[in-house]
Amino acid sequence: MKPTQYRSASEALLRRFRKEGTLPKIHPLIDLCNAASLAFAVPIAVFDLDKVAAHLEVRRAAGSEIYTTFAGETEHPEPQEVIFADAEGRAHARRWTNRQSGYSAVRDETKRVLIVAEALHAGASSDVKRLTDELGAAIRAVWSVEPRRAILGRTAPRLDC
Repeated sequence: MKPTQYRSASEALLRRFRKEGTLPKIHPLIDLCNAASLAFAVPIAVFDLDKVAAHLEVRRAAGSEIYTTFAGETEHPEPQEVIFADAEGRAHARRWTNRQSGYSAVRDETKRVLIVAEALHAGASSDVKRLTDELGAAIRAVWSVEPRRAILGRTAPRLDC
């Protein structure tokens, strides 16, 4: 990918924060995750699980998957692009989590979410652990829920919800 054409979510958020000095207000959970993404420089995606058919799978696109933009337009990911796809062939994120779908975006009526933090840099495992510890504590404090956490990788490639 061209790094200046497809910035990671955390990089785009940091650039916006540096330019405007503030973060956009979208939804309390998204605002919290955006602040965590900015603080840790790690992309975070939040999916409304009630909009996901059966499961999410991180895989290469065939090119026929349906991706809905935040403006409501339909696109198809490029073949071999890394996507988060469900059982119905809907892409809920493209270019890893750099472009989330408007279809599974968190809204006021959202009840269940999957929060994904992606990092591949040196020290990523400790950064993601600290991020999820702090984000989990903030979520517990605000919503009085107990979030589940798992760090996925080659040895643990699956999370069952």
